[in-house]
Amino acid sequence: MLELVIFDADGVLFQSDESNIAYYNTIFQAVGEPPLTPEEEKACVFLSAAQVFELRSQGNEERLKRMREISAQLDFEQFFKLLRPPVALRPFLLDLRKSYRLGLATNRSATVQSLLRHFQLTDVFDAVASCADNVRPKPAPDMLTLCLERTGLKQPSKAVYVGDSEIDEAAAKAAGVNFLGVGERVSSARRVGSLTEVPLALRRWFK
Repeated sequence: MLELVIFDADGVLFQSDESNIAYYNTIFQAVGEPPLTPEEEKACVFLSAAQVFELRSQGNEERLKRMREISAQLDFEQFFKLLRPPVALRPFLLDLRKSYRLGLATNRSATVQSLLRHFQLTDVFDAVASCADNVRPKPAPDMLTLCLERTGLKQPSKAVYVGDSEIDEAAAKAAGVNFLGVGERVSSARRVGSLTEVPLALRRWFK
């Protein structure tokens, strides 16, 4: 039986395109860089901040260092108001928690704890894993494996990762956990249109 449901954050619990674009463009403007390109706008939704900075710096260590410095000084909570959850997250997740343990695995890093406070979710998840744990970002399986360890679940087949991108699906496969896709960015055989459809999908496909 399914015991653990692990969620991605961006693109699953909320739509964050507008927030992420504003965040990175603020940093790039501060270091004299042009705004995100259309390709970077798509990528920044599921890549970690470190990956976005490395992509933009193109091997220039001084540019990379400056981006990291600005990011460390930035008040990222100002961008939370641009996040768009499809449902009231706290009651939605607490209701789901009646049936499963819950995890969060995200390529976010410094913003994770503030994000949980913003949405009043600090006591909702049984395990949280992110780039702040000094593990490899997805598509590496490290964060999912860490969630399994932190919940004490020894059978990955009893967990499912709910994600919205191909790198999420690759991470799930590498960790040996099931995968449920959300939205149009992923073409998984098991996919739903939005977060609101997840509870029914869990009962239908993962028993």
